[in-house]
Amino acid sequence: MINVEGITKSFKGAKRSTGMLQATKALFYREHTFVEALKDITFSIEPGEIVGYIGPNGAGKSTTIKIMSGILVPDGGKCSIMGFTPWKNRVEYVKNIGVVFGQRSQLWWDVPVIDSFELLKDIYYVPQQEYKSTLDLLIETLELQDIINSPVRQLSLGQRMRCEIAASLIHNPQILFLDEPTIGLDAVSKIAVRQFIKTINQEKGVTVVLTTHDMNDIEALANRVILIGKGSLLYDGKLEELRKRFGTHKTITADYRKNSNSIDIPGTSIIHWSPEHAVLSIDTEQILTSDVITQLSKKVDLLDVTIESQPIEDIIVQLYKEFQI
Repeated sequence: MINVEGITKSFKGAKRSTGMLQATKALFYREHTFVEALKDITFSIEPGEIVGYIGPNGAGKSTTIKIMSGILVPDGGKCSIMGFTPWKNRVEYVKNIGVVFGQRSQLWWDVPVIDSFELLKDIYYVPQQEYKSTLDLLIETLELQDIINSPVRQLSLGQRMRCEIAASLIHNPQILFLDEPTIGLDAVSKIAVRQFIKTINQEKGVTVVLTTHDMNDIEALANRVILIGKGSLLYDGKLEELRKRFGTHKTITADYRKNSNSIDIPGTSIIHWSPEHAVLSIDTEQILTSDVITQLSKKVDLLDVTIESQPIEDIIVQLYKEFQI
């Protein structure tokens, strides 16, 4: 469905030193710098996939999304999405995609949300019956009943983002590009947005490309991640494979009857210890979790044990360090 091949993009920026003399000089002669935002980016995405497109600030994530949505034209390379070249076939192409930018709005600020939806229906030539069916689904699943008739300027950020996502789906697109869709949202709103994305993916087969700094979004939604850094593609694979490769550390928390004996176990390190509670860090490449619990049960009278995997944020940080970004 999506095929990106060798995409490159550079941006030209003015360069000037501080000071009055330099400011005066810049009026007559300007120096420029070029920043390579994307360098030979290549990947493909199958229909129905949810892909997390991640990387640090300035890595080139939003630039890629803007190229794939037809907003920017690359300097080189090819991009074919559903048979269209986004920046060449914009009118025909945009009928098939929905785009949400967390810091941009496609809703009209001073009019009720429903009026924006009606206008989008007309822009995309959505038949009335299809529009009504889609709108009913969006209102129900995104819980828009109480805000649909309110002006956008009166909505909270979480309410507005739910409306933005609904607006991007009025015309039943086959692909949804989400650029930081949960930025600044509270926990309740984030959960609602994540659940809705899952629903449209499972029930309507919508392909989703998601960029975010919230790794909980990635864990909740994406099976595959593409990592970009300094404009270059660094990793493309399953989230589970990423965990196996970098997430070898686990944390074991144990509660037991009062015991002052040592609980040192080879292959583990003690993060916290008390006569009734201990927290251990283990490297699963050195020792199995089951072996640690077996040895713990021999040393103390266990009451409760919890096992936590390494947070996805820590794994991503390890990736950044490995690639020095």
